[in-house]
Amino acid sequence: MPKITLKAARVNKNLTQQEAANLIQVSLSTLKSWERGKSFPTPPKIERICDVYGVSYDQIFFGY
Repeated sequence: MPKITLKAARVNKNLTQQEAANLIQVSLSTLKSWERGKSFPTPPKIERICDVYGVSYDQIFFGY
């Protein structure tokens, strides 16, 4: 399975950045920073991202 980006995972769930930020419980600027690769989510937020986007940690970060 190919690696997917945080942005692609969000878009696949038909979420805007604001909707995703609200569901993940972070600010819009934090979500944008993650999607641009300027910062990295903490382990609890990674778990939340996976739940919200319906993907596994391995899919996003390793491609399997």
